[in-house]
Amino acid sequence: MKERDILMDKLINEERFNFVSKESKEFIIEFTEQMNLLDYGFGGSIGDGYCWGHYIVIYSRKKKVIARIFIRDNGEKMWGGKEHKWNNCIILRLFFTNIDKHIKYIETASSHIKLPFINDQGICTHCGEKCHNRKNYTVNGQKFEKCGYVFTFTDPKIKHINDYINILKEFYAKRLVKKYACCSLA
Repeated sequence: MKERDILMDKLINEERFNFVSKESKEFIIEFTEQMNLLDYGFGGSIGDGYCWGHYIVIYSRKKKVIARIFIRDNGEKMWGGKEHKWNNCIILRLFFTNIDKHIKYIETASSHIKLPFINDQGICTHCGEKCHNRKNYTVNGQKFEKCGYVFTFTDPKIKHINDYINILKEFYAKRLVKKYACCSLA
């Protein structure tokens, strides 16, 4: 039997998370376990999600963030002088750079993985002259220019967890190989 991430299991089952569905809790625990295997931790806490949701889990290693899970309940929140409203859900946000280097992977990925790369969500509006978050890439011959904040998956399903982990491995494989160069990744 696989060992569960005990700390995340304890945190996500606190009373303040009673609004989170059993399926979403299982996803968060399993995703945390998979991230631990890649040596990306969540720092042992579930923090304030600011405008993205009431709560956030940040997965990083040496300050390099590659994933976040936003935990939203039904409601609204004031942040930055703006009112933000959302429904009860979790949002998995993955961070990608140098997307064109991974286009073959994206073009052949499952539709739920490919969707954030090709849908209209986050089309860049050039809101800032010096944008460090703009992503330019081409999928199936179509050029895209998007805000880097858009690679999100609403209510991700545990049955797709390998797809989320595999795309992270695709984008971050060199770092993983370098870390484990002394031993087998099998």
